[in-house]
Amino acid sequence: MTKPLAGIRVIELANFIAGPLCGTLLADMGADVIKIEPPGGDMSRATPPIRNGESVSFTALNRNKRSLVLDLKQPDAQEVMRKLAAKSDVFVEANRPGALEKMGLGAEHLKAVNPKIIYTSVSGFGQTGPDRRRAGVNLIIEAFSGVLSVTGAPGEMPMRPGVQTADVFGALFATYATLASLVGAARNGEGRIADISLVEASIAAAAWEAAEYLETNKVPQPMGNRHRLTAPYQLFETSEKRYVAIGMPNNMLFQKFMQVLGLDAEAADPRFAAYANRKINEDVLLAIVEPVIRKRQSGELEAALMEVGVPCARVNNFQEVFEHPQIKARDVVQQIEHPRLGAMQVTRNPVLLDHDGPDIARPAPMLGEHSEEILRELGYALAAIQELVAKGVTKLATAAKAQMTVAE
Repeated sequence: MTKPLAGIRVIELANFIAGPLCGTLLADMGADVIKIEPPGGDMSRATPPIRNGESVSFTALNRNKRSLVLDLKQPDAQEVMRKLAAKSDVFVEANRPGALEKMGLGAEHLKAVNPKIIYTSVSGFGQTGPDRRRAGVNLIIEAFSGVLSVTGAPGEMPMRPGVQTADVFGALFATYATLASLVGAARNGEGRIADISLVEASIAAAAWEAAEYLETNKVPQPMGNRHRLTAPYQLFETSEKRYVAIGMPNNMLFQKFMQVLGLDAEAADPRFAAYANRKINEDVLLAIVEPVIRKRQSGELEAALMEVGVPCARVNNFQEVFEHPQIKARDVVQQIEHPRLGAMQVTRNPVLLDHDGPDIARPAPMLGEHSEEILRELGYALAAIQELVAKGVTKLATAAKAQMTVAE
């Protein structure tokens, strides 16, 4: 038995989150992902927390990969890339549009050496259009795409999401495009060029908000903790100043919710009898239920609602998440050994397959850890590799450099 993507070679040329997360998702499923890094490394190698000279944040997004250092400003490094592309199935890049074309590493250049290669480009604004070369990191994408305009409380400054939504959405769409293209290549032998814009990925994720505007021409507004279509569906404060998320998308669940609160009589009010009526009369309904919930303890309320099947959850911090019996039962946190960090805890891939699914076969690579190994696979002799190192074209990890000296 082998993993689904075993035998697929992927070149990843990207920094931070969007491109690297796409590479990791492919690597978890068995692809041989070769991470191309400049001599200074992926910029996320400098992000805290840092331990023993290694970024823990970097390790979270770059497991199961091999690291090859190439200074792509040098023609010799560009030639290595073309040789690697000739023996690869996928090229994932997240550089400013036009940058790789100047180096002779654009889609058409690599297709010239490998017509079947799948070329997946991730950028802030896409490969075409007047803003194609505009700089865009996660927060800027969230602002431009409209996502921030519907966050936070009405009339207040928008609230930045607590996680990197634009980068993650972009990574998922890039992975989707790559996998779909691999299926197409397997069937008809034709590679594809995929153009993924982080802005457009965020717009796609805002499906309801976009639909509302396109249908009504009314600009969606921030709702605070409320839901755009359903009520009640929000966070509620409890007696010990904790918050509980509660949502009931149908009439049956609403009746059960009101019963748990001891508000059976109010549940029969015609203003709350139907789905649409509850949203229209949301302010009136909340004025009834919020004072009752403020008198309840969060854990007790959560348990009571869970017992009758009403969707709910306390707002957990990450300590509570990782100590929760459900998360422990599913082995979400796993321990791995890193050559410099030693034993460390990491989260596994969220996908579980019945066999040969994703796992952490190797920790995130040290910078240049696999440079010699990969160059040898491309046919470079030891002397040629030493020359590339001397010219600054490539770089070896400290341990690998020591081994190379011994080999001499």
